Amino acid sequence: MNRSQPLDHLEHLDKELVEELAQVARVTVREELREQTRKQRRTAVLYGASGAAALYAGGAVVLAVGLALAIGLPGWAAALITGALMAAVAYALRAGARAGRGPHPPHRVVGGAPPVAPPGGLGMPYPPVPKDPPRTPADMDEPGR
Repeated sequence: MNRSQPLDHLEHLDKELVEELAQVARVTVREELREQTRKQRRTAVLYGASGAAALYAGGAVVLAVGLALAIGLPGWAAALITGALMAAVAYALRAGARAGRGPHPPHRVVGGAPPVAPPGGLGMPYPPVPKDPPRTPADMDEPGR
């Protein structure tokens, strides 16, 4: 009698169990992904709505500044001053965003020689130049060389 013979009738149970466990795992993962997607979609919609509201609020502030300046100045001058103020704010915001990226290495060295290796630390920027030109087997056969 073969030892595997008593277990042969249980083989189909193992396959069914594996298939059932795989199906349950698929359904569970699908539901979890669906829930996470729903949460992320809601967050994205709220961020978009917040950005739109901030844009309209900024427009209202710019309009108010322009109208306040238009009380004592002609309309074109008030618009010009308001545009210049908005350009200055945009430039300051851009400078603030760039400052967060970290230090910027200099493009050239003032008062010294450039470093031997590149700043990335990857070794020499180019291989060293040999003292003598390379020799071929034909050069070695000639006695004068």
